[in-house]
Amino acid sequence: MFEKLKSGLKGLVSKVTTTELKGENLRPVLSEFKMSFAENDVAFPVAEKICDEMEKRLDGVQVKRLTDRRKIVEDNLRDILLGVMQSNGKIDLLKQIEEKRKKGEPYLIVFVGINGTGKTTTIAKIVRFLNKKGYSVVLACSDTYRAGSIEQLEEHAKRLGVKMIKHKYGADPAAVAYDTISHAKAHGTNVVLIDTAGRMQTNQNLMSELEKIKRIVHPDLTVLTVDSLTGNDAVMQAEEFHKSIGIDATILTKVDADVKGGSALSVTYVTKKPILFIGTGQTYDDLEEFNPERFVQMILK
Repeated sequence: MFEKLKSGLKGLVSKVTTTELKGENLRPVLSEFKMSFAENDVAFPVAEKICDEMEKRLDGVQVKRLTDRRKIVEDNLRDILLGVMQSNGKIDLLKQIEEKRKKGEPYLIVFVGINGTGKTTTIAKIVRFLNKKGYSVVLACSDTYRAGSIEQLEEHAKRLGVKMIKHKYGADPAAVAYDTISHAKAHGTNVVLIDTAGRMQTNQNLMSELEKIKRIVHPDLTVLTVDSLTGNDAVMQAEEFHKSIGIDATILTKVDADVKGGSALSVTYVTKKPILFIGTGQTYDDLEEFNPERFVQMILK
């Protein structure tokens, strides 16, 4: 995972460690690494931020005799990367669900994203995650456009032993979501997961449909699934979805196959919203809660 990003950061640390810590000497080295970051799916504004901060922090630093220069460079880089990964507030999903459960209300999550990002499979993984934590779940198939979408979600529901609410193809997606919430309230179900049609972020009609779902449902959380393998496309999707409908968090899928790794840095930076989970494989259990500190530690190893 993220081998190229790790290698790029290692190269950056080595090069800066052997450079005199003055702005005019650091600048060409950092400029070269901006391009290396871009090649590893780090969005340009993020690459620029990392390199500018490195120059600002290290310019003119006096290194005492016997002090480990490499450690100084690594510590500063770690702080900068954590700063890039910081979002507006941490989401404690289980705590929020528990608070709604105590009030006797279901917790509502709407999932958005374009086709092919693994959104429906990710929803199934979250069912497994929540079931293991002792919460009951009902699924809403508000993707009434894509051929096979209802059957796909239904298959996951059967395998996981949870209820799914559906209408016919072409039905109003907001009505499906509304009916599912009514079902959850009537049966004391803890969490409602709403699958929506995969749509290009530039498709205004479908974006309006999403806005309507949000207006009617008032979800507790709107989560965007992005495929980490799409690199800078993932960043553009995150930006556009956030601008159009407002997202609260992202889930990065297919992270196990991502040798570059820049999407994780970039998506958080452009949306200022946290990554909730990362998808790390094909089975229902291949979902990990995302921890920025652990992520930065891993890519700096």
